[in-house]
Amino acid sequence: MRFILPVGLIATTLAIAPVRFDREKVLRVKPQDEKQANIIKELAETNQLDFWYPDAAHHVAANMTIDFRVSEKESQSIQSSLDQNKMHYEILIHNLQEEIEKQFDVKEDIPGRHSYAKYSNWDKIVSWTEKMVHKHPKMVSRIKIGTTAEDNPLYILKIGKRDERRKAIFMDCGIHAREWISPAFCQWFVYQAAKTYGKNKIMTKLLDRMNFYVLPVFNVDGYIWSWTQNRMWRKNRSKNQNSNCIGTDINRNFNASWDSFPNTKNPCAEIYRGPEPESEKETKAVTDFIRNHLKSIKAYITFHSYSQMLLFPYGYTSKLPPNHKDLAKVAKIGTDVLSTRYETHYIYGPIASTIYPTSGSSLDWAYNLGIKHTFAFELRDKGKFGFLLPESQIKPTCKETLLAVKFIAKYILKHTS
Repeated sequence: MRFILPVGLIATTLAIAPVRFDREKVLRVKPQDEKQANIIKELAETNQLDFWYPDAAHHVAANMTIDFRVSEKESQSIQSSLDQNKMHYEILIHNLQEEIEKQFDVKEDIPGRHSYAKYSNWDKIVSWTEKMVHKHPKMVSRIKIGTTAEDNPLYILKIGKRDERRKAIFMDCGIHAREWISPAFCQWFVYQAAKTYGKNKIMTKLLDRMNFYVLPVFNVDGYIWSWTQNRMWRKNRSKNQNSNCIGTDINRNFNASWDSFPNTKNPCAEIYRGPEPESEKETKAVTDFIRNHLKSIKAYITFHSYSQMLLFPYGYTSKLPPNHKDLAKVAKIGTDVLSTRYETHYIYGPIASTIYPTSGSSLDWAYNLGIKHTFAFELRDKGKFGFLLPESQIKPTCKETLLAVKFIAKYILKHTS
């Protein structure tokens, strides 16, 4: 017995404790010129900055609003550097750990019942998919389209009648693990679609004439990790050859100008593109499904956070797509409709000029495949909470976003063949 005890003790100490973010800060800086932009890039080379907006240092440019997270250890020297260079900055979050804990500001309604006002972990989302199918067997079905790097299932919920030939819209949420408001919206959409069919005129018309394929969580492994180990995790959890760094950014892994940005080549980068296009099991499952249903899928919508934008192609070039005017019109009305509920202001435009250039994105890939209406929502907020949007904002966010999605769906029904 004497030998067993230390082994047991070692085993318990090896269990990974979740990462804590005590006294870590999120800073907001707006560089006034190229010189100041370069100072931020230099700081990023010598410090461990986690860029919240934009998603990498190389996007940093003059007059752009930059949000990044700094550790307690480095915050002092970084703030000193900014002060020395007379760069104005704002502290958005003073203690990240506190904000993480404050996210959960809604009390459970009824124990055991799925709450749409709270963030749900992966196990709860799986049992919710089962409940939805059980409760609405004629309207909702669950399709397993593949598995993740860690062998978790990838589930799509199909909403609508059984006819495969009808027009369809594909929607996905949670491609980046830490953007929790995104999967919350996919759950809300499915719930509202099933619940209001036969009661709400627009939803009834939509579901009588088209199908929706909804992937509630795209990056399941990363999402689980963000709940259990590291709230700030973004990528998936696949292992990388010749590197100890884990994970690929699934939204850089699609075959759309995949090779065009050299800074996505580093496996340790948050925007690592993977060893080749569609190298990730998650990406492959989704691309195979969309290719197999290409005849019916007329629109592709993906949900991210944060920054309150409605984006369309392209990300990898500043060239405008052939139906740019049509996409801009839909996005303009979509953002107008969204703002009618709570006056939430969204901007809209092509990815490259509205947010920043990106390669290998799902949006550009779907567009190039032939789906001519592809949109990405960047949901609330504009940076006060960033990825840590409190639960009390889930329902308002979902309600306003649903208005825009219903408008887009109506437009697709009427204007696509």
